[in-house]
Order: sequence, then C-alpha cells, then structure tokens
Amino acid sequence: MKVTRAVEPLLPLCQRLFPSRLAGLSMALLKATALEITILAGHLLLYPSGITQERRTAPLLPPPDATTLPTGTKPPVVLLHGFIDNRSVFVLLRRSLAQHGRQRVESLNYSPLTCDIRTAAGLLGRHIEEICERTGQERVDIVGHSLGGLIARYYVQRLGGDTRVRTLVTLGTPHSGTRVVPLMNAHPIVRQMRPDSEVIEELRLAAPGCRTRFVSFWSDLDQLMVPLETACVEHPDLLVENVRVSGIGHLALTVHPAVATGIRQALDAVETGTPAAVRTAV
Repeated sequence: MKVTRAVEPLLPLCQRLFPSRLAGLSMALLKATALEITILAGHLLLYPSGITQERRTAPLLPPPDATTLPTGTKPPVVLLHGFIDNRSVFVLLRRSLAQHGRQRVESLNYSPLTCDIRTAAGLLGRHIEEICERTGQERVDIVGHSLGGLIARYYVQRLGGDTRVRTLVTLGTPHSGTRVVPLMNAHPIVRQMRPDSEVIEELRLAAPGCRTRFVSFWSDLDQLMVPLETACVEHPDLLVENVRVSGIGHLALTVHPAVATGIRQALDAVETGTPAAVRTAV
C-alpha cells in the first residue's frame, strides 16, 4: 500500500521552504508529519466524546445517507485503542466498516491508568466472552491500534484467545518492542513495550496450534516504532501477513481510507477463502 497524496495542499509550500536536496524521503516525512499534526488536532477535539464506554444495545448501523453494500452475516469487530487514547480514534474506521456490512462494531476503552498489558488482556477476554454470548457468535475479529494490538495479541497468544478471535489486525503495534522516547519509562506499561520486557519475551515463546490469523499494518514513516520493523509480526507458529504502508505516520493508520480498505479486505479474505488483497494504492 502506498499513500502518495496525504497532504497535497501543503506540497507547494514545502517546496518553497525547503531546498530540492530535501526531496524524496525528507519531503515524504515532512508531509507525513504535517498530516499527523492535523489528525492529532482533530482527535483532540473528538477525544472527550470517547472517554466513556459505549452503550452496547443495538447493532451500529451506517448513516442513513450512506450506501450500504449487501453482505452476509459477519462476525463482530472489536476495536481496541492505543496508549492514553480512547474509542474516539476509530470514528472514521468504524463508519467505513459499518458501511461495508459490519453491523456489529464495538469498542473497548481500557483505563489510561492501566499499568499491565496482561491485566488489560484479561479485561479484553471478558469483554469478548460477553459479546459472543450477547450476539450468539462463536468468534470475533479485532482491530488494535498500537498498544491495543499488543494487548489483543497477548490475549490471543497467551490467554487462549485464539478460540474466540478469528482475525487480529494490528496497526502500528510494537510486536517486538520499541525503543522510542526512553524518558517515558516511568510508566510501567511503556516499560512493557520495550524489546527486553517480560511481556515481549512471552510473545516470543512457542504458540503451537494458534488458530488466529494475524494481519499487521506497519508504516515506513511511523516515528513511534523504533526500529520500524518492530511493527511486523515475526513468529514461526503464527499465520501472519505483514502489510507495509508508505507515506503516513502512526496516527494516520486509524483514519486513512486506503488503510480502512486494506482492513476490510483482510477481514473479508477469511470469508472468501482467498488471500487478502490489501496493498491498495491511493
């Protein structure tokens, strides 16, 4: 997947402010950073709307003016946000999923005071059991952003969650640990996202017979993943597809339409029995 038109209106200004020798990667990084700042500003406005847990009563339907594609029964999709975030980060993604036939899309907020990935994974497991009981479905799909993807992977791989999770899609998740922002080590859950943490070591252990399919989206301009390839799942026992995204940063993974298309294709591939065609260019 290659995103080439992320912030097109800023390009002429960038070309005037920076010499031509900064073209290529530097220009792409500048564009991605500008997009990240724009997304962050918008997300800060939406953040208060996602602080509380959503009410889970009726299926979430697309807007009345949206064109809904005819689909069969699909398993529920659970959205899991990243560090110090909430469900508001998925506003655009859940709208896209609902429009394309995912009538059961639910988010789980875990507390920003959560200090242990294992504890959060246990909470996720209880939440998924409740969804399966309420909907009559045996399995769900999960889309996890950043830390949310790591929590979901721990549930699947270490707590037996592969019996309940059909597909786990991760977006910019530090599967092998990230070295970014060492000063954040004061927070216990950040320390658990380091390459040498006990949690990361547990995820490297054998996982024979794991039934969950993993699709990991990672960006070549994700400044929170150090090294970049840490957002790939590398494990001999897991069924994995790593998808490289070009031209966008960490926050954009949850809102960019091309990534949303890739996520839908990854989830639908299980139902059609065909490989996921997730490398859609923009």
